[in-house]
Amino acid sequence: MAAEATAEKKLADFEPQKKPKRNKYASACAILASMTSILLGYDIGVMSGAAMYIKRDLKVSDVQIEILMGIINLYSLIGSCLAGRTSDWIGRRYTIVLAGGIFFAGAILMGFSTNYAFLMCGRFVAGIGIGYALMIAPVYTAEVSPASSRGFLTSFPEVFINGGILLGYISNYAFSKLPLRLGWRLMLGVGAIPSVILGVGVLAMPESPRWLVMRGRLGEARRVLAKTSDSKEEARLRLADIKEAAGIPEGCNDDVIHVTAKQNLGEGVWKELFLHPTPAVRHIVIAALGIHFFQQASGIDAVVLYSPTIFKKAGITSDTDLLLATIAVGFVKTIFILVATFMLDRVGRRPLLLSSVGGMVLSLVTLAATLTVIDHSKAKLMWAIVLSIAMVLSYVATFSIGAGPITWVYSSEIFPLKLRAQGAAAGVVVNRVTSGVISMTFLSLEKAITIGGAFFLFGGIATVGWIFFFTMLPETQGKTLEEMEGSFGKFRKNSSTANGVNHVHKVNGNGQIQLS
Repeated sequence: MAAEATAEKKLADFEPQKKPKRNKYASACAILASMTSILLGYDIGVMSGAAMYIKRDLKVSDVQIEILMGIINLYSLIGSCLAGRTSDWIGRRYTIVLAGGIFFAGAILMGFSTNYAFLMCGRFVAGIGIGYALMIAPVYTAEVSPASSRGFLTSFPEVFINGGILLGYISNYAFSKLPLRLGWRLMLGVGAIPSVILGVGVLAMPESPRWLVMRGRLGEARRVLAKTSDSKEEARLRLADIKEAAGIPEGCNDDVIHVTAKQNLGEGVWKELFLHPTPAVRHIVIAALGIHFFQQASGIDAVVLYSPTIFKKAGITSDTDLLLATIAVGFVKTIFILVATFMLDRVGRRPLLLSSVGGMVLSLVTLAATLTVIDHSKAKLMWAIVLSIAMVLSYVATFSIGAGPITWVYSSEIFPLKLRAQGAAAGVVVNRVTSGVISMTFLSLEKAITIGGAFFLFGGIATVGWIFFFTMLPETQGKTLEEMEGSFGKFRKNSSTANGVNHVHKVNGNGQIQLS
């Protein structure tokens, strides 16, 4: 009998452990927070088609259209720069509500625009709301998510950006048959609807447990962690890690404690990020800013914003066909970002990112070569038209399966607690500046070096990006947010002890706590 029991025990040891069910409460919070990203996605998508009709109705030049489409990225810098301090001050949740309210006002102004100057005012207001949304959604989601599914949940903002782009493309097609003066105004004004839904839905969300700890509200943080963790043990360990990162003594178990204003408001953060960073923080800053730069410098906004222009250069002339081809771009982007969400916590960040950027390079170079052939051919080459469309779809697919979502996941999870909100904001600033430069110069660039030359340039930048990612970005899969700094520099162990021995913990692929 003893031998049989021993045999059963040994067999049980080899049985695969069941993966815990995904935390539904944390998923619901992540979905609600990530809905803010619809605002940016819708604006990008809708402007790609609305620009054609704005140009005809307001009689503006190509340069004015470039500025109109790209300037919102620079306007969003104001929101992103303010969002880090705002979210440390009023909390992550109310910052999301503020983002939705500001964008609502901007969408209404754009919808009622009577001239180019009025439209630019609406773009300014909407841009500030987008800046807030871009920074706060991934930060909140990373802070509320258990480590076992953080990659899955933190990729939601990119999912909703793509969903918003698709909705924008569909809106273009739906309103394109209306009278010229009415059609583009409805395209832009309808963007106010998601912001209203967002403002109402966010009220059902809890505040970020890390922000609650930073404000000394430990009891509330403990309750939120209990709901958003995979187990009671994980909730306890997450709270201990957050308290340590916030400088709160391990033995302090009061529900409410006093936290100094310096801890509360994140004072001195910019000095720690840029003026006097530790080697680990310097590496983190370079990695975060670099991944945001290369995500945009590889030309994704040029493809998404100017896809009708690209398809027109490839040989498609009908407005309806151009908009339908653009909808295909949005559909492919959305499908592949959904695939990516389920792979992030299984495959890891580095393999997905490197594979993604490699695919982008191949797609960009092939697209550039094909458009160059079309540009130098007097006859209509059907094979080249088909290949151009295929390469655009291939490019957005490979971008969406890696570089798109991982940029937001990675940059929101690698910063230490005190530096996270404003560090993430700095990444968004780089993202929007780069996007603004690309989107505001693409038409001029393709006239200067041809459209094929422009995509050869993007392909070269993407190649440099692949080298940067390979050399500078360590894997972060499965690590808690408080352990992340150890991947970039000298490992800082958890101060809590077991039998007098320091220990750290990680969450494995099955969502179980591992002590070492």
